[in-house]
Order: sequence, then structure tokens, then C-alpha cells
Amino acid sequence: MILVAPSILSADFGNLNSEIASVELFSDLIHVDIMDGHFVPNITFGPGQVGKMRANKPFDVHLMIENPEKYLKDFADGVMQAVGSELYARSFLVVHQEATKDLVGTVRMVKALGMKVGVALNPATSLDTLEDVLDDVDMVLCMTVNPGFGGQKFIESVMPKISQLRALRPDLHIEVDGGINLETARVARQAGANIFVAGNYVFGAPDRKTALESLRG
Repeated sequence: MILVAPSILSADFGNLNSEIASVELFSDLIHVDIMDGHFVPNITFGPGQVGKMRANKPFDVHLMIENPEKYLKDFADGVMQAVGSELYARSFLVVHQEATKDLVGTVRMVKALGMKVGVALNPATSLDTLEDVLDDVDMVLCMTVNPGFGGQKFIESVMPKISQLRALRPDLHIEVDGGINLETARVARQAGANIFVAGNYVFGAPDRKTALESLRG
């Protein structure tokens, strides 16, 4: 199943709920990038801002923050406020393998909160680092840029990692994020990815519906 998740990192922050409303009808998830200025150099939203968002689709909350286990409950509460209980249970909290000292424990904490759990890998991070959690996660996010800013160039050398992951877990959601457009989505889809995050390609398009639908292939 191919899913599309527009990244609000490229939306107009001054009109965020209107921006979400403009794409949610054509989307499967709303991708929310959380950056702390430490794990990555940029800074975006805190839990309070997430709680002020409103959407009629599940959230895909990508925690690009150090020690994410300290903040899981706060962000989960924000998601609950934003989407309500039914969509909350279908929403993802995604933590970076590189950002936590106890990945197994962090995955368990997300599951205990009643949300779907994802783990993100930077382009240079090996799949071997997921050995202890691969059977327990709902999604793996394979970054196709180095995280921190939108508008970066797609790193095609990540594709073998995606193919290997698809062979290991045929039922797994595999997400790609970074430099996604019509052409790079096709490449990632052939490698085995099935969730496509796009920011500039969607929010910079004259027709956002067409842009999102094109990612489905």
C-alpha cells in the first residue's frame, strides 16, 4: 500500500492549520518534523505547538531530537489534542536510532502510549543497528538526506538499504524522507519504500493534489 505524507516543514507556519487543510484530503498522513537545535541544527515545534494543530488524518511525528524518550509523553499528548483518540491510535511517533541510548526501551515506551512506533535511520546508519527492534516496529524511516533542513538533494545510495529492509520485513512500512519528487519517489518505490514524505514538492506546487497523487505512482 502506497501512502503519502506531506511535510509541514515546507508549509506556511503562520497559517499552519489552513495549510494542513489544503492537503489532508489527498494525504494518508501529516508529517510533522520536530527539531531541537541539538540533534539537528534547525528548530521547529514543541509539544504545545503540535497540540494546537488540527487535522483529519493521522500524524507522522518525526522526532529529530536528542534523548527522545524524555519527551514521548508530551508529544503523544499533543497528537491526541490535534487529531483525537481514533486517529491518535493510527499516528506514528518516530525516533532516531542515533539519538537514544536505549532504542529497545524507547520503542517499548511508544507502544505503551498506544501509538504506532517508527525508527528513523540517517543515510550512513546501518540496518544492523535495528537488530533488536526490527520485529517490534511498525515503520522504519530511511532518511534520503541528512536531517535538519528541507530542500536537500536525494541520496540515491540509500536504496540498497531499503531493498534489504524490504527483504527482511515484507510487511513493514518503509518511509523515505528527503528530496522526494516524482522521479525520486519512483526510484524509492522500486527499491521497496511505500510511504513518501514530501515538503517542497507538495507545498511549492501550483496544484498540491496533483503533486501528492503523482507520488503514488
